This record gives sequence, structure tokens and C-alpha cells, in this order.
Amino acid sequence: MITYSLEPELTGEEFQKLLMASTLAERRPKALETLKNMVKHADIILTARDGDKLVGVSRSISDFTYCTYLSDLAVDEAYQHQGIGKELIRLTKAQAPEAKLILLAAPAAREYYPKIGMTQFEYCFYQ
Repeated sequence: MITYSLEPELTGEEFQKLLMASTLAERRPKALETLKNMVKHADIILTARDGDKLVGVSRSISDFTYCTYLSDLAVDEAYQHQGIGKELIRLTKAQAPEAKLILLAAPAAREYYPKIGMTQFEYCFYQ
């Protein structure tokens, strides 16, 4: 049974291990110190666990009023297609229900988000 919880104390090591078990590691920093800081400075960290095993994480930055940027959504490849990502997104949105939930889709996931009710927006920029 998968359990979901807010887990602001998630370690950089566990985060790194999950990124490697998902398809997200190739697009994220490799340095453990950077990953530790990413977790440390996030506003919302939700996890999905199968017993003690971390199988999913949603890491977001939010002002809790106007916008929440879901920076990392990772699900262990062995646990994908079970609704874990969808539930992590739902729980993330519930933390700041008035705020717009924003994310940048990984190329392989672009088709996933519209299927779960998210709207694609064409005007995104980054530097």
C-alpha cells in the first residue's frame, strides 16, 4: 500500500536515489550538495512510500497564494502507471488550493499532463 505524506525532512540522499530510479535524474544536478539544498529550500515536499521505500516525490516552491511551481515530480520507474504521480500532484495542489500549479514537463511526459486535466500553456521562458 502506498502512503503519502508531507516530508520536509526528506534527505538529499533519498531524493538522489529516487531521481536515479525515475526518469528525472538525467535532467537534474548530480552533485549531492546541490540536491540537498534543493530539498532544504523547497516549500512543499510530498512523498509516496511503499513501506519505508521512497517511490515518489513532489518538490515545489510556493507563495501559497498566487503560484506553486512544481519543480520535481519523480516516480520510481517500477511504480509508474499506478496513479502515484497524479496523486502527488493532487496533494501538492491541496497545499495551496488558491494558487496556480505550474510545472515544466519533461519531454517524455508532455503527453501525460493533459491526460490528468492540466492545461498546456505555450508562453514559458527560462534562462
